[in-house]
Amino acid sequence: MTRLLARRWPGAAVVGIDNSEAMLSKARAAASDLANVRFEARDLATVSPERSVDVVYSNAALHWLPDHASLFPRLARTVADGGVLAVQMPRNFDAPSHVAVAEVATSERWRARLATMVRASPVAAPEAYFRWLEPHCASVDVWETIYLQRLAARDDGEHPVVAFVSGTWLLPFFDRLGDDVEARRNFLGDYRERIARAYPREPDGSTLFPFRRLFVVAVARTR
Repeated sequence: MTRLLARRWPGAAVVGIDNSEAMLSKARAAASDLANVRFEARDLATVSPERSVDVVYSNAALHWLPDHASLFPRLARTVADGGVLAVQMPRNFDAPSHVAVAEVATSERWRARLATMVRASPVAAPEAYFRWLEPHCASVDVWETIYLQRLAARDDGEHPVVAFVSGTWLLPFFDRLGDDVEARRNFLGDYRERIARAYPREPDGSTLFPFRRLFVVAVARTR
């Protein structure tokens, strides 16, 4: 996405932000040919540009942060008059893929180690974002789309939904279990049992995985 933004506006200064040095290293390597792009190690929860910017764009990042009632108005205030705040976040936290994570983590087997990792859905209802942003913006468009993803069968035999969630929502739970390989394997096994029931495989081994995403496009008003 950073490459697309930089190519769309070659005269703009494009700044990518992340708090993971590993992610930033990969991003810098991938965009090394783009002179108008730079990446900074900063915390999205507290970042505040030195001056107003024309576009604040976030794809699948802000759902990791709490207190959206404060976060979104603050981000809107960093946008210059007539500029745009554009955000996409998953809102699939009530789906079996995510509910099963909480069920396993709070089960008798795992609650002592993992129950404190469970948190409420980080993304609010669409109406909430409209109400939070409307006082700061000339226009606010909020909508949801459910993508019926067909996840292909995997060569390693892993359930496609388990593989998908293992690279996102399960990562903090893996981090909590640390280097305990057996615990990680057992935790994943308990999760896999629930997912196999909730998302049966198709005859070709693929799995249908409905996924809801929330979109926000807000134009800053003239101050």
